[in-house]
Amino acid sequence: MLELHCHTTFSDGTLTPTQLVETAVQAGVRALAITDHDTFNGWEEAIGAAAKYDLEIVPGLELSTVHNHCSLHILGFYPNPQLLREPLQERLEGRKRRAQRMLEKLASLGYPLTLPEMGEGIAPGRPHIASAMVKAGYVQSSREAFDRFLRDEGPAYVHYEKFSIQDGIALLRSCGAVPVWAHPYLFRGGAVEEVLRELVEAGLMGVEVYHPSQSPQQQERLRQLCKEYSLLETGGSDYHGPTFEGSHSQLNMWHLPLSLLEPIKAAAQ
Repeated sequence: MLELHCHTTFSDGTLTPTQLVETAVQAGVRALAITDHDTFNGWEEAIGAAAKYDLEIVPGLELSTVHNHCSLHILGFYPNPQLLREPLQERLEGRKRRAQRMLEKLASLGYPLTLPEMGEGIAPGRPHIASAMVKAGYVQSSREAFDRFLRDEGPAYVHYEKFSIQDGIALLRSCGAVPVWAHPYLFRGGAVEEVLRELVEAGLMGVEVYHPSQSPQQQERLRQLCKEYSLLETGGSDYHGPTFEGSHSQLNMWHLPLSLLEPIKAAAQ
């Protein structure tokens, strides 16, 4: 009944916050985290939409950092939006600069492209570019766009602007948020055990144990590490919507108990 990793149209999800709330209710979710990439602009709409249901909105975001030259995502739960607004604006501008550089690379490869207008506070990313490539007829699917052009180190790939795990965790902690390492086994910049040690030293408070990319054996290993380091356990479907290409996640797929949320609330400042 607990879902702690979801995206909306304010980043790379395909459902608006209102649509996500309605879908979550239908799936039996009782507490839903809105964790868009580098923005919290979907919270207000989600909270308003959830008011008529028995659904609690958990305010969050998924912060993009760079570690060992690879992208590492950190979920942050219950941040103070007033303290986060200005730093996140710079992260949002960085995402826009990154997207523009990828468009320039694609143009140099013979695939000129213009992204559709995005609303205020929406963070552009590779999925938006992939969708635009499909609409332009350059590729048959978003998966093809990633495989041929946008994958890590692909011909049109651009690294995130430098923002270390130490900087990211410090930012979240300074805003009262609970920082949690998202989908550890998707990280390609080092062994989970070694990277986790660095994250804990930087102030990490939790690990996303339950994620569609992680096997039962990996989940068990993460549970052991959480006990070893006294870290909070979280989980979610990383839901991007029913029409998000290549995604096999479903809302409430883990049927996580609401009791997992209480220590997270208690840890938030």
